[in-house]
Amino acid sequence: MAHSSATGRRFLFLQGPHGPFFSRLGKMITATGATVHRVGFNAGDAFFWRDQDRYIAFNERPENWPGFLNNILENHGITDIVLYGDTRPIHASAVVAAKQQGLTVHVFEEGYLRPFWITYERGGSNGHSRLMDMSVAQMRENLSGTQAEAVQAPDHWGDMREHIFYGALYHWFVMFRNRKYSHFRPHRSIPVSQEFQLYIKRLAMMPGHWLGRLRATRKIKRGGFPYHLALLQLEHDASFQNYSTFASMTDFLRLVIQEFDRGAPRHHHLVFKAHPLEDGRVPLQRDMGALAREFQVAERVHFVRGGKLAGLLDGARSAVAINSTSAQQALWRGLPLRAFGDAVYSKPEFVSQQPLAEFFSDPARPDVAAYRDFRQYLLTTSQVAGGYYAARSRRQLLRNIVDMMLAKADPYDALPSKTAAHAQQLVVIK
Repeated sequence: MAHSSATGRRFLFLQGPHGPFFSRLGKMITATGATVHRVGFNAGDAFFWRDQDRYIAFNERPENWPGFLNNILENHGITDIVLYGDTRPIHASAVVAAKQQGLTVHVFEEGYLRPFWITYERGGSNGHSRLMDMSVAQMRENLSGTQAEAVQAPDHWGDMREHIFYGALYHWFVMFRNRKYSHFRPHRSIPVSQEFQLYIKRLAMMPGHWLGRLRATRKIKRGGFPYHLALLQLEHDASFQNYSTFASMTDFLRLVIQEFDRGAPRHHHLVFKAHPLEDGRVPLQRDMGALAREFQVAERVHFVRGGKLAGLLDGARSAVAINSTSAQQALWRGLPLRAFGDAVYSKPEFVSQQPLAEFFSDPARPDVAAYRDFRQYLLTTSQVAGGYYAARSRRQLLRNIVDMMLAKADPYDALPSKTAAHAQQLVVIK
């Protein structure tokens, strides 16, 4: 394993996942001999960062951020920038500045193979990932000669409750302790107060949502009808906002229901599966019902709120998505998939290019062998076991990620050179 020395390296952390992960990661990187600084943009950032001696508050107007950042890079001799998601404005401008100065950009994201892994890349993720321009043939060539070790995926990491809890706590600090950061503007389109209320509502409604999900799923499973599964996303998510052609999730609902009506056999049904973190800021179920009535298919269209996807996928005929990472669970099962946005898995070998009505009528199946090789490539490069939120999954992630960050080669270059810094994995889904 080839590592660069941590001594002399200076890491600048920007915004991370809600919760203590970035603070714990910074502490571990400091233990390697590197220097770590953190820029905070609000009271939530400050609360979750424990090393206040290395904390830099940005409390100026947003338009001052590029100059403020350049001063930090110069004054502290920064060699590495660490951030979560590369599309929010403060991160996008930081990535540009870092690349201009030849700095290493460490990008964390939710796992392309979530929920049991996170994504770690350099330079960019999702639509900016190197995977976007990489063919399956290139991946197979890089995998040649490697031996994948089969590992058992855990039943669950338990991250969902912690994810929602840390999100609520973070927004509470932004709402009630943010006087020092009077110029802070969230990257979301809604006020922080509304974001906080949605997190609290989501926590309070979890038992009721569980019961409604149980009833809806039971109705589908006991219905005895063939069905197609449409995977919904968060309308405010970066993948939807930046890498899809839809202005809203309602536009996606309309397209899917209209083409289902045109192409699907009359005894088939359509199931919309909401994202586990859907919080009601977009009235998806109401809009779905109105569109189903408009196209006279209301008796054949169903809505399932959150929860696990596996049980629904096991009985589905096909799946439709924009660019949801959960679509890969469909491909893992060999289900036909039609996707409508830019995604790292949008490869012609396993994602159908059929018109949607034709897809609902006679969906083309994926090349399962090609997808298995793609999946194995991800597991041996950018997918790291663990999670950001629950203590158990966070510990698992920290065991591997620091060595990957200190390695000379980025995860995609490390594989062909046989210097990958974390164990190669091939998942067995339970």
